[in-house]
Amino acid sequence: MANLPVITAFGGINPAGRASGHHAYRRMVVDVLDDKKRDSTWTSLAALTGKLSKSDSGWLNADGKSVELIKAISALAPKLNQSTLIRKLEDNLFDPSRLLFHQSASLTGTNLQPLEFEILKKHLPSPLPSGWIVKESSSEPEHKLIVSVAENFEVLMKSFREAPVQSAGQLPSGFDPAVLYPSRNHPRALQLTLYAASDAINSLGIDWTTVCQKVPADQFCVYASNCMGQLDYNGFGGLLQARILGKKVSAKHLPLGFTEMPADFLNAYLLGNLGTTGANVAACATFLYNLRLGIRDIQNGTHRVAIVGTSEACLVPEVFDGFTTMGALAEDTALRALDGLTENQQPDYRRACRPFSDNAGFTMAESAQFIVLFDDELALELGANVYGAVNEVFVSADGHKKSIAGPGLGNYVTMAKAAAATSNIIGIDGLKHRSYVQSHGTGTPQNRVTESHILSQVAQTYGIKKWPVTAIKSYVGHSIASASGDQLTTSLGTWSDGFIPGILTIDKIAEDVYQQNLEFLLQHKEVGKRGMDAVVINSKGFGGNNASASILAPHIVEKMLTKRYGKQKFKRYKHLNESTQEATKAYDKSANEGKNNTIYKFDHNVLDKDSIEISNKEIKIAGHTKPISLELTSNYEDMCD
Repeated sequence: MANLPVITAFGGINPAGRASGHHAYRRMVVDVLDDKKRDSTWTSLAALTGKLSKSDSGWLNADGKSVELIKAISALAPKLNQSTLIRKLEDNLFDPSRLLFHQSASLTGTNLQPLEFEILKKHLPSPLPSGWIVKESSSEPEHKLIVSVAENFEVLMKSFREAPVQSAGQLPSGFDPAVLYPSRNHPRALQLTLYAASDAINSLGIDWTTVCQKVPADQFCVYASNCMGQLDYNGFGGLLQARILGKKVSAKHLPLGFTEMPADFLNAYLLGNLGTTGANVAACATFLYNLRLGIRDIQNGTHRVAIVGTSEACLVPEVFDGFTTMGALAEDTALRALDGLTENQQPDYRRACRPFSDNAGFTMAESAQFIVLFDDELALELGANVYGAVNEVFVSADGHKKSIAGPGLGNYVTMAKAAAATSNIIGIDGLKHRSYVQSHGTGTPQNRVTESHILSQVAQTYGIKKWPVTAIKSYVGHSIASASGDQLTTSLGTWSDGFIPGILTIDKIAEDVYQQNLEFLLQHKEVGKRGMDAVVINSKGFGGNNASASILAPHIVEKMLTKRYGKQKFKRYKHLNESTQEATKAYDKSANEGKNNTIYKFDHNVLDKDSIEISNKEIKIAGHTKPISLELTSNYEDMCD
């Protein structure tokens, strides 16, 4: 029997806030929460963005003045509401009204005279361009030169333009990961990686050294990446722009731009991981592709702990430019047209993403999401929290394509398999009445047709009459690699608070959307904490990268563990879990009070040749109580003499 990959911790950051403690999820359903949870949600966001913090003397505002918490939250809530989720682009990343570009031009002299200008000696190019004649300046011969150009002179003029797309899923206003640790000009996606992975590890409720003492070093695995790479100036952006902008390329631009850097940073500066590592890249399905690698290692018994995640910080002008040129993004003019607004009226940026309704394109976002998986036996042994389990992840390509961007048949395969795998665990009745779909739901005209047909056909195949469908990109936008990570961590919130977030940015379903056997949720749906036994998470990636995952509810996982290990062992687990829950709550309380818990271990406990001892049976490593076994079994014994 395969090991069950149990979700024991999760963390991250997206436009809705901090993932752990279900705070980002609760931001989406804040209008239906009770007063206590609503206040906790706003408190979390206020602490995250530096607007509130708690000291020994009590609560303080951003100016360091004492405040009464409830009154402060009441005053801050409207601002926190407007400074989260999808909204108008803010200028903390770049100014969308003044995008720098260089306009090319050809200059010539007048009246048949050469073009003449002054230049500082230190700025004189070498070798001289063709046709340049240089002499010393009479005004400042020590510093300046006079240049005469007889030929046409090609120049690039510094210019500015306004972005056609001015909406995005931005992280909460005021949150800056760079100030939480010595970031040393790290690209933004790597800053988010450290914050998000720290959030997951801290929320585990079990000290990481305890886990390391129980598990050999080679039985940990980390699968993490992004899709776009690090495209801001501290990564590939600087590598490609520096010389053109008259600056220098740094030694960090190239290596820190690689797509596998989230895994590398996690291994080197947070976990000290010596186990398996990898970085799968699959466009918008990247998180689920990495998740598949992690659960396979646990299911096969080769690894006991898997850390899976993605980090995408794609809100840079060049990426907006690329997707806009493709016609993929919801441009301001298109949003105005949808709502019948004039050219002078501001679009409703909050409703930029409108899945399965009349829409105009997707909305880009930034996000980093990580989960920690234990095998079921380790989860019981350590008393870990159980937020759910990953039943299966299915991946399929699209086959032959006319257009690399066009959809194919792969997603039919993955969704049908995910539904079948879900039915195998919770039964056909459970699939019909106690499961729902976290759709890809990008907000593009093409997606609303193709994905709705897939979901409708799968629902009809399994006799599901009204399969609930939601689309959280309507809240947080499309974070590319992290998109299905956003879907997963949000889904865990439904089992905590009992609501499936509705698609609140739309008021009707488009006429070309397939609705047979589906229930598109235009409002939050209250299902109760145990109303849903499973969720199917769907992702359709550019280029034909399709993935669908079957995720099991925590109450289903507990039933499975009881059956496998017996009531007595499960009772012991519940007792151990009490202290884990207390530790998890303590971390959540600390984060909600504005404490910085980002883990960054630069030049910490670096191992060298003196830290390892190898025999023909095992490898011992300093600081690790469990050795790495070298007594390996062969998969090909029957083929050998």
